[in-house]
Amino acid sequence: MPDASTPLRPLDPTDWDAFRRLAHQMVDDSLDYLRDVATRPTWTPTPAAVMSAIHDESVPRAGIGDAAAYDDFLRLVRPYPNGNIHPRFWGWVMGTGTPQAAMAEFLCSVVNPQMGGLDHAPVYVEQQVVRWYAELMGLPGSAGGILVSGGTMANVLGLSVARRQRAAWDVRKLGAYGGAPLRVYASTEVHSWLKKSCDFLGLGEDAFRRVPVGADFAVDVPAMAQMIAEDRAAGLNPFCIVGTVGTVQTGASDDVNALADLAAREKLWLHIDGAFGAMAKLAQHPQAAAAVRGMDRADSIAFDLHKWGYLPFDIAMLITREDRHLTETFANQAPYLTGMAGGINASGSIYFNDRGIELTRSFRALKVWMTLRAQGSELLGAHIGRNITQAQYLGGLVAREAELELLAPVPLNLVNYRFRAPGLDTDALNALNRNILVRLQEDGIAVPSGTVIRGQFAIRVAITNHRSRDEDFDLLVRESLRIGRELLRA
Repeated sequence: MPDASTPLRPLDPTDWDAFRRLAHQMVDDSLDYLRDVATRPTWTPTPAAVMSAIHDESVPRAGIGDAAAYDDFLRLVRPYPNGNIHPRFWGWVMGTGTPQAAMAEFLCSVVNPQMGGLDHAPVYVEQQVVRWYAELMGLPGSAGGILVSGGTMANVLGLSVARRQRAAWDVRKLGAYGGAPLRVYASTEVHSWLKKSCDFLGLGEDAFRRVPVGADFAVDVPAMAQMIAEDRAAGLNPFCIVGTVGTVQTGASDDVNALADLAAREKLWLHIDGAFGAMAKLAQHPQAAAAVRGMDRADSIAFDLHKWGYLPFDIAMLITREDRHLTETFANQAPYLTGMAGGINASGSIYFNDRGIELTRSFRALKVWMTLRAQGSELLGAHIGRNITQAQYLGGLVAREAELELLAPVPLNLVNYRFRAPGLDTDALNALNRNILVRLQEDGIAVPSGTVIRGQFAIRVAITNHRSRDEDFDLLVRESLRIGRELLRA
């Protein structure tokens, strides 16, 4: 082992000019890659040889150099992404990113700040983007928030705040069982984060009360009110209502005004899971307005910016109506974090660690700040509105084809459809449509995803893609018909 006097090759470049040329090549290659994205298949399966080359390599004891490592990236990694930057990627709910935000990520890594707290400009940038989005969501100036990895984490934190604010005891001191069992209410269409969160927070899965939905897939508010009353009568402790703006299955939105009225009567916390739907608040579109109506009455809102904010992964936000709701839930004192009379850790410095569970945090805020400053919220809203219009366009294409069938309404940006044929029962139709979906993906045509709606398998198109054009949806419908007919003949 070398002693302290042994010269070591630095981790920084030894030849900055050569590294500069390589870095410029990386940027040029990347911009070409983004510019030409529509010319490539939406998705390409990773060949077995590539998987083996990645998986079977032993630990690199001696480096191969920057240029060789980049060549391996070009050969092994870049040709086989999941495809969500492509105009015809509509699977699950994934955003596309932008070249500008990618450059912001580069700048973030260059500065490389630790965002738990302290007195430095990046924490003020995060504070500002939280203020901006609180205003865009219609929340008061007293609101606070934090950037996190994704919607699940934002929702977990939101449920934690709800528990702290509405449990009948000091949860931070006594834990989850300082009183009667807690109960949270949400529709059967709510995202899986809620079940996971009840487990993670020690509430138990029984704490999640599943409320039925109507024909429009929005929660049945009178049924929820009845369940709350029954639970109170049984000695349980209702503490939170979760409303969804843009359900993951169909894009339906709960009646947030009705939920807010119920929460106010029952003195419950109203948390909104707006993972993608909350961003519809930016759009000047009648369907967007209907989806988000009443959202400004929420106690907390969780939403992703890597979905309908079109930013690179990963980034989401939790906003609470009052900033103190976060600090009352998460603030923690430690001698090594105590503020000083001056310096970088002067008393009064912003600590986002006191607004969430992570101390080590990255500079996610920069891509939000630069995007809003460079492009503005109105342009983002216009793209969101166009995606909603595109969903209506696709729904119309499906409705005009006798061999295709819509399986759910299209209230926002999700379209669920299937290929149908006379004489096939539900199981056969489900199998047929699963095969159509796989063919669409494996042939590189498009990447929708799948789901099951009331027992029927649906090809599910979630449009949070600023690169999609009407002709992409024309192609999807043509290819769905072609593949379906081919499979029937086979």
